[in-house]
Amino acid sequence: MQIAFLGLGKMGSAIAGLLLDKGHSLTVWNRTAAAAKPLTDRGAKSAETPTAAVQSADIVFTMLTDDSAAESVLFDQGTLAAIPANALHISLSTISVALADRLEAAHAEHHQRFLSVPVFGRPNVASEGKLWLAIAGDSAVIEKASPLLASISRGHTIVGPRPSQANAVKVAGNFMITSIIASLSEAFTVAESHGIDPAIFLETVNSALFQSAFVSNYGKFMIDPPQNPGATIKLGAKDTRLFREAAASSHTPTPLGDLYQQHMQAAIAAGRGDEDWAAGYLSQTRAEAKS
Repeated sequence: MQIAFLGLGKMGSAIAGLLLDKGHSLTVWNRTAAAAKPLTDRGAKSAETPTAAVQSADIVFTMLTDDSAAESVLFDQGTLAAIPANALHISLSTISVALADRLEAAHAEHHQRFLSVPVFGRPNVASEGKLWLAIAGDSAVIEKASPLLASISRGHTIVGPRPSQANAVKVAGNFMITSIIASLSEAFTVAESHGIDPAIFLETVNSALFQSAFVSNYGKFMIDPPQNPGATIKLGAKDTRLFREAAASSHTPTPLGDLYQQHMQAAIAAGRGDEDWAAGYLSQTRAEAKS
């Protein structure tokens, strides 16, 4: 089985590495070619173009930053048309519901198979093979792909027959992450205004109310920001925009999403766009409290 993997950022590199660990034959491509070297050193082949990477592939994975990157690679550069008939494209990217629908139609036109499989987890979780997958698409295709997907994750949920349903789940899930970050940011800031150490506050409320590793981990990211963010404010803002677009397509109001988007845009305008998603949100909340 020949596998092509397009997009070698932090998440893509981690997942591609897992596929190599499982002994799969892998051809990789990235816009910045240097990102492929750690994988080629381990036996992967590197392609100069995305079309060259997919021409002989049975399965194509994409982990591309956003809609713009996916449209450029798959449509503008002719990569989707170069995928062989009956080959399977597995999109791991966090893309819009609208683009997932467009991809489904394009793959059908080219007699290719398509699954949307956006992932939940940061790059360190990906490298440990502990991502959770949201899978949507044809049930027969999902069944055939399941063993391969199991090798890069701790589990999955099949959310529906239309690929874009997985993307709706992903952007709604990321909206909930932002909601937790926003509530922790505001609570930390109020606690600090009364002389309470945020770490003490986090330990108290999580022990008393939530008992959640998720709340604990994000709270710790906020208190002690990672030097190399797994997700940035810019990515959080992108995901919130996708959530609001998905809601708008079904005429669903998103008052909280609107507030979060405004807050993250203010953080980006203040130069915090490349900070950790959680830590940057807290920094912006603190700054606004002092203004």
